[in-house]
Amino acid sequence: MLFNSVSFLIFFPVVTILYFIIPHKARWIWLLIASYFFYMSWNPAYALLMASSTVITYVSGLLIERSHKISDEKTRVLQCKTWVALSFIINLSILLFFKYFGFFIDNINQILSLIGVQAVVPAFDVLLPVGISFYTFQALSYTMDVYRGDIYAEKNLGKYALFVSFFPQLVAGPIERSKNLLKQIDEHHKFEYDRVKNGLLLMVWGYFQKIVIADNVSIIVNRVYNNHTKYAGSQILVATVLFAVQIYCDFSGYTDIAKGAAQVMGFRLMDNFRQPYFATSIQDFWRRWHISLSTWFRDYLYIPLGGNRGSRLKVNLNIMITFLVSGLWHGASWSFVIWGGLHGLYQVVGNILKPVRDRVVEKLKLNRQSFLYRVSQTTFVFIIVDFAWIFFRAPDLRTSLSIVGRIFTDFRYYRVFEITYYAGNFGKYSIIIIAFIIAMLLVCNIIQIKYVVRNEISKYPPIVRWFSYYVIILLLVILSVYGSNQFIYFQF
Repeated sequence: MLFNSVSFLIFFPVVTILYFIIPHKARWIWLLIASYFFYMSWNPAYALLMASSTVITYVSGLLIERSHKISDEKTRVLQCKTWVALSFIINLSILLFFKYFGFFIDNINQILSLIGVQAVVPAFDVLLPVGISFYTFQALSYTMDVYRGDIYAEKNLGKYALFVSFFPQLVAGPIERSKNLLKQIDEHHKFEYDRVKNGLLLMVWGYFQKIVIADNVSIIVNRVYNNHTKYAGSQILVATVLFAVQIYCDFSGYTDIAKGAAQVMGFRLMDNFRQPYFATSIQDFWRRWHISLSTWFRDYLYIPLGGNRGSRLKVNLNIMITFLVSGLWHGASWSFVIWGGLHGLYQVVGNILKPVRDRVVEKLKLNRQSFLYRVSQTTFVFIIVDFAWIFFRAPDLRTSLSIVGRIFTDFRYYRVFEITYYAGNFGKYSIIIIAFIIAMLLVCNIIQIKYVVRNEISKYPPIVRWFSYYVIILLLVILSVYGSNQFIYFQF
């Protein structure tokens, strides 16, 4: 069930109204039923996979907590590590099979073809369950939190199942931590007008980002990337910049809809984006982009590997491993691995060159706090991030390399102004419309650095507030495209 579908616009009000009518003690049961119904609307069979992951991590949590009570330290540590290892091995095996089976077979076939051996033909196709990477990581984080003693194991299987399957953030995050979401299930959430209103406004802003901006921009991006050999490098470059806008608005839009829907019911989900394209370094970018995933890899992979401890070589190796795994998490393709590797390489090179940069700044007496200096940093970070997006967006590594080649060898800057190449069936004013809505996005992001727009609007008289709401809804209707395009991160 897509957020941007008629079925969800019926589902969500029904779930919310009944949630506030049902007695507090039974609300978690209702949300659990609604969450599984939401997930089963894609494919009922895959609810069994989510249930299996839920039971495995639930039982492992109980076993780990019981092992914590063993008096003998050696036995206690051994049993705790055993249950954690089994939980990770089983869950990651399920994830690897459903997400990477085809990728593994394809690579085996390529190796076999080099030595003249017949290709392996699998007896069946494996269909990727929606959101499997998200709920698997959320469940595994619970196992680690219990192991580290950060939380007590949840005794109620149903409430734990709701933590794993909570529908607003189930299929594309944020990847919630048990310390934040699990405890909220027992909270008594009353109907509060201001909270519900703010939640709905946040959902509207999310829909605006997705339907008005991302879906409109995707027309140009898809047209160019699906037929990149027909376009000059300058046009591909424009499409790549627009993809940076598309993926941000698509994913940030989903997150805002998820946060807003949860807020309406009284739940608080973590922030997942903080103006990432205003970052002044790659480290800063990952503190702002997909925060729930970047912090997951930091806490459960990078730090266990050693983090910043050890030699510079060891630290840089930890960074590369973390980002290569992050790239593979995003998709079963070498182009995703390259994308993750580029971000790791950016950080490693940045760490190596930091003393050189510091000396240059000192010699030239540059003011790091000046507006011009920060703009130059932000521009540079956006350029290298946008370059990496090529490997993320292209369907495979060969196409990625072909696109990069055309940008550098067949640029023809004058082709940028041939708007008809982009307009297609969307009309000759498409570029103007898209430029306008991107400008709106930029202004809103600048404003949000110091102000929360929806809170500022609420300070004005009712007639001004409702006129603003009406204008936003009108823009959603006028500028929307098709309205049922799947969110990009659903494929992960």
